Amino acid sequence: MDLFPPSEYGTESVRQSSSAGPLIRQSREAEYTEYVQARLPWLRRIAYRLTQDWQLADDLTQVAITSLYTHWNRARDASSTDAYARTILVRAFIAERRSPWTRRVQLDGGYPEHAAASADHDARLDVRAALAALPPRQRATVVLRYCYGLPIDQTAKELGCSEGTVKSQTAKALTALRRTLAPLEGWKV
Repeated sequence: MDLFPPSEYGTESVRQSSSAGPLIRQSREAEYTEYVQARLPWLRRIAYRLTQDWQLADDLTQVAITSLYTHWNRARDASSTDAYARTILVRAFIAERRSPWTRRVQLDGGYPEHAAASADHDARLDVRAALAALPPRQRATVVLRYCYGLPIDQTAKELGCSEGTVKSQTAKALTALRRTLAPLEGWKV
């Protein structure tokens, strides 16, 4: 006897012999929905820092939360659900940048970005442009290390590489940023 009706997504749900099954599934989905509603702005900000474009950030966030849904049982059992979600987001960004479509299609222009007022708006734009010019793995390393303050070992774990790779990618990225931003007075890495 089947205890679960077919899923609304067109696939059959996992069958269990327990009568608590539907309640567990509803609880799981409620936990996931609550987590995503609470952390969605945070995930979007990380995605924006990686992509430098709000529309691409929204797409990347959607990919990440979809993947998070499929792995929710592992994510909620992880020591840090936020770290698990951030890892999914960063790995999705790197995978997307490796795809041939990204290399063929370059969308410039689009919607205007509205930045918040800052003391030195031009310098901020220069830093964003320099960061956007970095290769994806170097950009992800700089964002995780300096924007989010992650230590080398945790950055390596999130990127799925060795600590030495994180150090070398960070060094290369900082050298490129220094070279790009050298004309700016008073800017130091």
